[in-house]
Amino acid sequence: MKAAEDQVVEDDTGFQDDEESFFQDIDLLQKHGINMADIKKMKLVGICTVKGIQMTTRKALCNIKGLSEAKVEKIKEAAGKMLTVGFQTAFEYSSKRKQVFNITTGSLEFDKLLGGGIESMAITEAFGEFRTGKTQLSHTFCVTAQLPGENGYSGGKVVFIDTENTFRPDRLKDIADRFSVDHAAVLDNVLYARAYTSEHQMELLDFVAAKFHEEGGVFKLLIIDSIMALFRVDFSGRGELAERQQKLAQMLSRLQKISEEYNVAVFVTNQMTADPGAGMSFQADPKKPIGGHILAHASTTRISLRKGRAEMRIAKIFDSPDMPENEATFAICAGGVTDAKE
Repeated sequence: MKAAEDQVVEDDTGFQDDEESFFQDIDLLQKHGINMADIKKMKLVGICTVKGIQMTTRKALCNIKGLSEAKVEKIKEAAGKMLTVGFQTAFEYSSKRKQVFNITTGSLEFDKLLGGGIESMAITEAFGEFRTGKTQLSHTFCVTAQLPGENGYSGGKVVFIDTENTFRPDRLKDIADRFSVDHAAVLDNVLYARAYTSEHQMELLDFVAAKFHEEGGVFKLLIIDSIMALFRVDFSGRGELAERQQKLAQMLSRLQKISEEYNVAVFVTNQMTADPGAGMSFQADPKKPIGGHILAHASTTRISLRKGRAEMRIAKIFDSPDMPENEATFAICAGGVTDAKE
């Protein structure tokens, strides 16, 4: 058991060397005549890599206090020299995709449905009614992300952003027991934050980006449980819907960029709503995930969860770029998400 304990924390180091070359530090811009004061200003808003500059619009950069249009132009030009912006062949992109890793759900059936687990450089969304296993899945990922897995995956740390006060560290201890790993090591590798407003949720992402950069290659997973809860509270009624969707789009765009920039998996849970107009149509199920088309398009893979008998749950691929529409049965036990026993 001791060997497994050591693995949880120490295995990060082997993988880190490959990851270090994955992104270029923003400090390298000094060689192209950008001064350190301007670099620090960008770091304060979570732009810590050259790719991060490429992913940020000129308008957004100009909004950073102390950066003029002329400075922004110079920064963009310097970043352009350091990165090859433009097209690449599918073969080149395919070799880049080899860096993608999968994190197991704890259930073989569920993993098979997802092609090995949730993948990095992508947003995986799980939605369902209450008690369908969304939060249990989040807690299980907190532990499985730290364990060495298939294809040389070494395990790593996790960031958990909690919007509904559902995170329970004691739950992680039960799951850690199932995988025979040390409680203290598991809890030490999970960075937790409680978000109170949708604005606070967005600000936390700046901190997350800075943390991922500071400890390059150490963090493997970002969990938000649940992504829409605070937007639902902060924006009410149809009058504020457009503003809500705009803010949501900005946040999801940030999440996508973070997942690609630092090669991490992003797992978000989402709530359901009953569509009052659905009774008028021939829809089989009037319940649907909230967040509208914006969330639907931003999530790479969407999983629908529903209740089965007793502790059994059913997961269905709702939308995915490369996985067929299929179902898997799993169970929730004391040790988290596991395979259903027939």
